Amino acid sequence: MAGDIGAERVKVAARMRISRASARLAAAAAIALLAAGCQSRGGPETTGSIGGLSLPSFGRKVGPSVIGRREVDALGEKYAADSNDVALALRYAQALRATNQKPQAVAVLQQAALRNPKNNAVLAAYGKSLADVGRFSEAAEVLQNAHTPARPDWRVLSAQGAVADQLGNHAQAQGFYEAALKIVPGEPVILSNLGLSYMLARRLPEAEATLRLASGQPGADARVRQNLALVLGLQGKFADAEAVSRQDLSPEEAAANTASLKAFVSQPNSWKAIKASDARSKALPRG
Repeated sequence: MAGDIGAERVKVAARMRISRASARLAAAAAIALLAAGCQSRGGPETTGSIGGLSLPSFGRKVGPSVIGRREVDALGEKYAADSNDVALALRYAQALRATNQKPQAVAVLQQAALRNPKNNAVLAAYGKSLADVGRFSEAAEVLQNAHTPARPDWRVLSAQGAVADQLGNHAQAQGFYEAALKIVPGEPVILSNLGLSYMLARRLPEAEATLRLASGQPGADARVRQNLALVLGLQGKFADAEAVSRQDLSPEEAAANTASLKAFVSQPNSWKAIKASDARSKALPRG
């Protein structure tokens, strides 16, 4: 009797682990674009990570390091003493975003934008920060004013694409990514965004081809490869997905990711779950 109860508990616990992993994967698939769109290659506007959102985290994380608490506090004190310093406001907002204090970052950048309505760097950071907290329509409006047709910024175009994808405008998003690629051909961040956009539009073969191209670029990192693994898994190519994951994860971690992919794809409502997670991401608390 006790043995039967123990065995049943093990089964229930296993089902709960798979359910939680599948839920994380569904949410990740829906919001991966947002982080990707706000990322640059190590620059001052970097936020989030591509791969860190694409797959459940079973082991070591991939992505930029987190800023120290003392540094955030020090920047906050400097900002309080001189909130008109644009460069300081941008650094402080970046630190707040890096420590997941996103509503506070929005407040700092909103004030900076009000004081500097024609400063493209401020508007770009403010638009991305609005997207961080799910205020996508506002983000789209701000980002369109963060650069000009005569002097387009590929990072802003990429962020505009990410926001358009979150609003369900996949064709428009892909147009932004293609425009960005004309400025920096072969840029893996943009190619990864484009691949994820195809994924959200359920154009999985195109998503795979684009992400393979992205992962083959010299600047591609683990986050790009994890997005490729996600799209491979969504097509049922689990062996390929695990092989890609093994480039950056241990065999055990790669196998765990593959197991979650299989559990997710096997659900009859997997795409419905992605859309539901996308809707929830649009309803985040306003900053």
